Amino acid sequence: MTFQTKKLFYLLLTFLTLVAGYAYLRYAYKVTDTTPFTQEIVLIILGTVATIFITALLLNQQTAVEVEKEQNIMFLDLKTKSYEKLLDLLEEMSSVEHFGKEEVTQLEFMTHRLAIVASPNVLKEYNDFLKTIVQISGDGSFSNDRSVLSEALSNLTIEIRSDLLNERRDSSTYSQEQIQRLISSNSDRSAHISLQ
Repeated sequence: MTFQTKKLFYLLLTFLTLVAGYAYLRYAYKVTDTTPFTQEIVLIILGTVATIFITALLLNQQTAVEVEKEQNIMFLDLKTKSYEKLLDLLEEMSSVEHFGKEEVTQLEFMTHRLAIVASPNVLKEYNDFLKTIVQISGDGSFSNDRSVLSEALSNLTIEIRSDLLNERRDSSTYSQEQIQRLISSNSDRSAHISLQ
């Protein structure tokens, strides 16, 4: 049973209960019209049931919103940690005189982590960044190509910032197929960083 079907079922069940309850209370009100005190009790019950019903609906909606909010916070935290790890790895690769297979392997795994959390714009910019890395990393160092690396990294960090701050910039223009191609391309590029 899907979430929408379940929600529709509960809505229908609630509606039937409400209609049946109203019909019963209306009948009880008519039956007790000879005794006004009993009518007041029926009205009190009707008011209490309506209050409970409205409160239950509001609490249910509030719970759903809070759960979604928690999920969004956890995802943003995961995204932030992944971006921080990427930047830490790139800093580590830049600071050593020669990076080796271990750093390249870490970059490959970072590519897969980004495929999970990054927006399409970040994936595209990361693809461009990996192209730059492949071009300048032949000697196992970034020391001679700092300006090229810095420019590519600044473009990547701009997209990361936009993603973290939820500044949408044409992300709706990417289809699921295009996103999959970006992820595959990023994976292939990170696997083909060669060291001499």
